[in-house]
Amino acid sequence: MSIDPKTLAQFQQGHLLQFWPELSPDAQRALTEQLQQIDFPLLHKLASQSDEAVDWGEMATKAEPPPAVKLDDPAPPFSVHAARAAGEAALRAGQVGMILVAGGQGTRLGFNPPKGMFPIGPVSHRTLFQMHCDRLVAIMQRFATSIPMYIMTSPATDGETRSYFDEQNRCGLSAEQLQIFCQGTMPAVDAKTGQILLADKGTVALSPDGHGGLVDALDRHGCLEDARQRGIEHIYYAQVDNPLAQLCDPELIGYHILSKSQLTTQVVKKRFATERVGNVVSIGGKVQIIEYSDLPETAAQQTLPDGSLKLWAGNIAVHVFDRSFLADVVASADGLPFHRAHKKVPYVDSNGRMMEPSAPNAIKFERFVFDLLPMAERAFVVEGDAAQIFAPVKNADGAQVDTPTHTRQAISGLHRQWLEEAGAEFAAGVTVEIHPAWALDAKEVGSKLSELSGPVRFQADTYLR
Repeated sequence: MSIDPKTLAQFQQGHLLQFWPELSPDAQRALTEQLQQIDFPLLHKLASQSDEAVDWGEMATKAEPPPAVKLDDPAPPFSVHAARAAGEAALRAGQVGMILVAGGQGTRLGFNPPKGMFPIGPVSHRTLFQMHCDRLVAIMQRFATSIPMYIMTSPATDGETRSYFDEQNRCGLSAEQLQIFCQGTMPAVDAKTGQILLADKGTVALSPDGHGGLVDALDRHGCLEDARQRGIEHIYYAQVDNPLAQLCDPELIGYHILSKSQLTTQVVKKRFATERVGNVVSIGGKVQIIEYSDLPETAAQQTLPDGSLKLWAGNIAVHVFDRSFLADVVASADGLPFHRAHKKVPYVDSNGRMMEPSAPNAIKFERFVFDLLPMAERAFVVEGDAAQIFAPVKNADGAQVDTPTHTRQAISGLHRQWLEEAGAEFAAGVTVEIHPAWALDAKEVGSKLSELSGPVRFQADTYLR
């Protein structure tokens, strides 16, 4: 055994070895490996802390709109043309990398595999993974560049995700362009005693450390160093469940560069004051997010003199990071903070019995990516059109929002709009889908149709590729 029982006793975790004599040699090795990964001093510190007491009402009174480029801004700090030019230059120079967060399972969709494997193409039935990769390949072709794709999985999705990309020939990416890495985990601890829970006699109860575990995972798996060696300066971030995310959009990258931002966040305008999205705000000169559940309704309802919402910016989890900023966070003393969440966690008691709690019995620790915002010396916000950039698939059909049907309608609706703007006509009820290799945007669709003679009319469901 390479775990010192004295260390476990020092941090009141000696119970983790109570079933050691009953374990097979393989199970003993597996438990040893788990224990070796645990930072016991850090866990002891986190478990000893009390729950955060944040006065969100007081914070909300200080919240102001963030520094931003808005879609209806009559005098933006940077023009669309300048932003696009700056972003395209960075892409052509090979300075852009891509992070896709894909740690979630499709449980809420009634889909057992990793969510990235869910078929979402309205006509093609392409998976979420395939749709994102197709766009990235098209971007690389348009700008004659190479963009590494770093895909973050979780322990629950890592193996299947790797197998999927092996079977699908990496969805069109080269071996050098695709890197899959797994986020870290944190033990769940008993809420009363701080003792680590056992999932069975030889297994620690672990859970993913949140999407904020991204930063440490990038460093631990060598992705940040890989990006540095490639000359990557800017890293685009999106989540796998949003097939309309415009991966490596030159305009957003350009705004990031021109504003000299360390962390740029794409947002959409809230449809109503209490919409269930994170509120991107500025407090004391620092951009940060107040979750909808923490924002008092009186603060949410505040308006500006023109009648528009004061706190208008809704988070959609699309960001651009400076690589050097992420490296600085890794090198800092504390890094991203951990948050405590009270959860129901099954566990093995001291008699070896499996216990299924009826109420929250444990504390899980996780980090959030949006906690990077107030750590940035310079952060910036860019508004996008929700109809063009945001259609997440989260819930099974039958739910009110974010279902496969809603998402497929959003994809087809956007592609139909591009075609209609270029003069195409549609028979009633026709669904259309455009592969990025055929056209990446409305301008490219216009060029394609202008090459054809006569009017274009779609009579049946169509997949353009």
